[in-house]
Amino acid sequence: MYYALVGVFIVSAISFVGALTLALNTEKIKKIIVFLVSLAVGGLLGDAFIHLIPEAFEELGRGFASSILVLAGVVLFFVMEKFIRWRHCHLDISEDRLHPVVTMNLVGDGIHNFIDGALIAASFAVNIPLGITTTLAVILHEIPQEIGDFGILVKGGLTPKKVLLLNFFSGLLAVLGALAVFVIGSSVENLFIYLIPITAGGFIYIAGSDLIPDLHHNHGDHPKTSAVQLFAIVLGIALMAVLLLIE
Repeated sequence: MYYALVGVFIVSAISFVGALTLALNTEKIKKIIVFLVSLAVGGLLGDAFIHLIPEAFEELGRGFASSILVLAGVVLFFVMEKFIRWRHCHLDISEDRLHPVVTMNLVGDGIHNFIDGALIAASFAVNIPLGITTTLAVILHEIPQEIGDFGILVKGGLTPKKVLLLNFFSGLLAVLGALAVFVIGSSVENLFIYLIPITAGGFIYIAGSDLIPDLHHNHGDHPKTSAVQLFAIVLGIALMAVLLLIE
């Protein structure tokens, strides 16, 4: 439990990375985020296919149960994005992406952080190495998201100081998510094991439906940019593969 809380506190602290947007212009931010989003794609997919799904197969078997829970994770994250209007806006911080109300952005981010905390807690409950890889995958995803959200909220009328404060409080919901999983998990047998393939499905959905389309939309047809994206994706996957050494 203590390792999980440390992990979610680190994820919560990532909210301050958005302040980088104050020191950089929009073009530099976009170049940095292209690399970070690509790295997140590799990290999320690497964690899903190298760590989470094999762990699910080991615990639940390579049958129907594991596969259906991975698919359930994909569907669950689709439902959340559709009906809660969870929007990340990783790459585009221009005016035409400000239609979602600032409040909706904060609410969606809070729900997102709560779920991240729950997924991290479930992973640590299975074993510490799995918790570390899942925390890292979440961090890789959080950094470009927080940079994008910071720009959106400032342009939406909030002061930078207020944005940092609200984002930090939103990030603390990850702690509540972790605690909720531990409380519920103490009364539901094998809850943590069932959450692992669901986490994998969620990571696959985020990478496939949210991040990769952003990469295609933002200069994905330029050879140099495409090469950077590919390099960062492979780097993210390689990082997850190297972390097998700690297991």
